[in-house]
Amino acid sequence: MKIANDLAVGIHYTLTDDKGETLDSSIGAEPLTYLQGHSNIIPGLESELTGLVVGDKKSVQVQPAEGYGEFDESLVQDVPREMFTGVDSIEVGMAFEVDGPDGHHLVEVTKVAPDTITIDGNHVLAGKVLNFDVEVVEVRTATVDEIESGHIHSEACNH
Repeated sequence: MKIANDLAVGIHYTLTDDKGETLDSSIGAEPLTYLQGHSNIIPGLESELTGLVVGDKKSVQVQPAEGYGEFDESLVQDVPREMFTGVDSIEVGMAFEVDGPDGHHLVEVTKVAPDTITIDGNHVLAGKVLNFDVEVVEVRTATVDEIESGHIHSEACNH
């Protein structure tokens, strides 16, 4: 069965940056299982997997526009420290959920000063070229519930 929209797909992958450093991998763990055609994974990877079958291996390079987007400087902001009332200690690398016009978003603290905190709302992989080595390990018909909900239900995975 070839990977096509509305099919459940299981892949093992290793994600590296342009320096060859591993950023993420499913090797040694459960495969990543997703619903093809429902934006469960980044568009640049999903489109490259279309038509593959179980056992196929592929190396895919995804540009930022088809991954996590370009780095957006406007998402880096200095905010007054008083916005963090109730937080005893604020350190670089901490993540906070904030309300925005499109719902909840994660921001990361990138700088701490006496009066201001610099936060970055970009995804950690924004602006980066992503290199995936992928092996297809499962392709199956998705259930009606999975298609209606737009994602795989973990109890339906056959690993």
